Amino acid sequence: MSLLRYIDLIYLSVMTKRADILEFAVLGMLGDGPLHGYELRKRLDTVLGPFRTLSFGSLYPCLRRIEQRGLITQVTVTPAIDSNAPALSGKRARVVYALTGDGKEAFEQWVNEAGPEAWEDEGFAAHLAFFGRTEARVRVRILEGRRSRLEERVAMLRESMKRQRESVDAYTLELQNHGLDRAEHEVRWLNELISTERKKAEVAQQSSTA
Repeated sequence: MSLLRYIDLIYLSVMTKRADILEFAVLGMLGDGPLHGYELRKRLDTVLGPFRTLSFGSLYPCLRRIEQRGLITQVTVTPAIDSNAPALSGKRARVVYALTGDGKEAFEQWVNEAGPEAWEDEGFAAHLAFFGRTEARVRVRILEGRRSRLEERVAMLRESMKRQRESVDAYTLELQNHGLDRAEHEVRWLNELISTERKKAEVAQQSSTA
């Protein structure tokens, strides 16, 4: 396999995973009720914003894909019909997107899956946004997987800085220090979350056996 072909496959894999994450994030947002495209994009930006720039050019193809699979449906609403969409001027109808039964099932399956996809930056952000709908044991598994991934990142950064300390300029070194500080901070934060989740599990178990 040529290097260019290998790079193409890696790029395709990354883009496919990003598309999958966006699709499930859309399903999760629609789980709270129908939304039109503008409001949906604003809410997705809140969840995925730190990890990607979401444009209508990527959102609407995503909506078409999951609509074709029967996971969402379009609903025409007017100002007189209650919805989560912002108020309309005049009496124009507006198309909003609503979750179907199949879409609800697909989202529930995704939100309770713990695997490498859920540990990467964007996937973790999406899963964390819907932890309220995730089983307790799965939450702990995702948090532990994310912590393991960050600990690997910390070890790699430290080793890289140790090797390159004499060969890189001050600005590169500061950038590496910044990345290390962020990763170490997140590991501490994850430790706190995992501890909290385990305490909740202990309380729930004690309550069930009382």
